[in-house]
Amino acid sequence: MAMQDMNDQVQARLAKLAKFKEMGVEAYPHKFNRTHDSKVLKENKAALMASGEEVAFAGRVVRFNRKGKMCFMHLKDRYGRLQVVVARDEVGEENYEIVKMTDLGDFIGVNGFMFETQTGEYSVHVKKVTMLSKAVRPLPVAKEKVDENGNKVVFNEFADVDTRYRQRYIDMALNDDVKDVFIKRFKILQAIREYLIEKGFIEVETPTLQPIYGGANARPFTTHHNACDMTLYLRVAPELYLKRCIVGGMEKVFEFSKNFRNEGMDRTHSPEFTGLEFYEAYADYNDMMVHFENIYERACIAANGTTKIDYQGKVIDFKAPWPRYSMIEAIEKFGGLKVNEMSDDEIKAKMEELGGHLDGEFSRGRGILELFELTVEDKLIQPTHPALQEAPHHRRAHRTVRALR
Repeated sequence: MAMQDMNDQVQARLAKLAKFKEMGVEAYPHKFNRTHDSKVLKENKAALMASGEEVAFAGRVVRFNRKGKMCFMHLKDRYGRLQVVVARDEVGEENYEIVKMTDLGDFIGVNGFMFETQTGEYSVHVKKVTMLSKAVRPLPVAKEKVDENGNKVVFNEFADVDTRYRQRYIDMALNDDVKDVFIKRFKILQAIREYLIEKGFIEVETPTLQPIYGGANARPFTTHHNACDMTLYLRVAPELYLKRCIVGGMEKVFEFSKNFRNEGMDRTHSPEFTGLEFYEAYADYNDMMVHFENIYERACIAANGTTKIDYQGKVIDFKAPWPRYSMIEAIEKFGGLKVNEMSDDEIKAKMEELGGHLDGEFSRGRGILELFELTVEDKLIQPTHPALQEAPHHRRAHRTVRALR
């Protein structure tokens, strides 16, 4: 939308706002007694149409088509869209003035009853309209046009990735799939919390401002505590304080923490992010693998209703338990190489044959890792745990384990 067009729209909307004041209409009332949201209205369609009971529904105007004495609008709430039909003869001349001054992006409330239009669309037959929030600035509205070659061209679409991330509220208002991401994130966090509590973990809160930052190798944000006249740091991780809880005898603790790292950033790396850490005494990495795969299974079901997702053309299944391989076992299974029986020279030769390369001095461990990356990594499509070659013998507090892919 051109800047001049936006300025013109803002001026027109401000003029409508002034007219509302002249009419004695409150354009930003404190409350609206909504009785039904769009989900409930749709779920109870038959009963509501049969009873003719009065409903009160509210939402953002996302479609507006007024023809003389009739107006058809789509209102959008958190669950979706629903049409409302307003007739001047039904609501009265004074109330219809509100409809005439309604714009896309406004929030309105309607009272009426449910019916189907002549075209069969389930709608609210409006008896009264209430302006709930007049939008002074217009939302970007995509417009479609067919070019000379018959191709559909979309103008003014809110699609720029950087702008969408900087103005997330507009992104949510215009793109329904973005709101779904926020809802899924909530369900994932809730599923993780419920699982850990089931297993006897206690949720704690640890300091965000720390005199000595630790728990990760990252540059911190620095601030100053005026009352104590001391330098403090925004945490880069909650690890050290959670371990102190273990030292204090709590045995099982977890925290969803806001972490801050004063380093590079891009669209997928924010200097402020949410992390989860959990610690358990008397447990080792084998116990953590069980927690880890169960958490992923629970979270996937919570977000998608199934353990399976489609990713880059492949079906990934997070159903527990997951396979466990040591690096050497994985190289033998997927690459057909028994590295324990290979000499250093044989490892070097196989690396070169497969197109591998090591910067710096060769060591046997680095050579095995390179063979793993050359022969195994692209074959680990399903969730997989790394397992140690030797039998575990350490008993200590642990956080989590990484899946190989």
